[in-house]
Amino acid sequence: MKVVLLADVQGRGKKGELVNVSDGYARNFLFPRKLAKEANAQAMSELKNAEQARLHKIEVEKAAAQEAADKINGKTLKLSAKAGQGGRLFGSITAKEISEELKKSYGLQVDKRKIELSSDIKSFGTFECEVKLYTGISAKIFVMVSEQA
Repeated sequence: MKVVLLADVQGRGKKGELVNVSDGYARNFLFPRKLAKEANAQAMSELKNAEQARLHKIEVEKAAAQEAADKINGKTLKLSAKAGQGGRLFGSITAKEISEELKKSYGLQVDKRKIELSSDIKSFGTFECEVKLYTGISAKIFVMVSEQA
């Protein structure tokens, strides 16, 4: 019997897959536990529509990430920090601060874990960092650190 899985079933397949199982297994285990439904025309069209919706969502997210990358690629963020002796900072500039500045300056919500710094920013100057917006889509930005007035 062909069934469409409604949840991951160990040893059978993942959610949304079309699998072939024995009649008894489907009737006595999968159907009562709402783990699968029979692969009739309606279920197949729902499966196809769900797959198309998922692909469309990925396409929209990719387009938005590419637009954001084009918007910020090569731009310079200006941050200021308190200074110690010899041009060194108290503490450091973190990915969290860069993320907050991106949100404030460009209205772009970026998770701090998606910002890659080559090393900790502990002095004044201009530093390059990479912002990963989506799989395969990233932008290089510059962070200019100046002394706080």
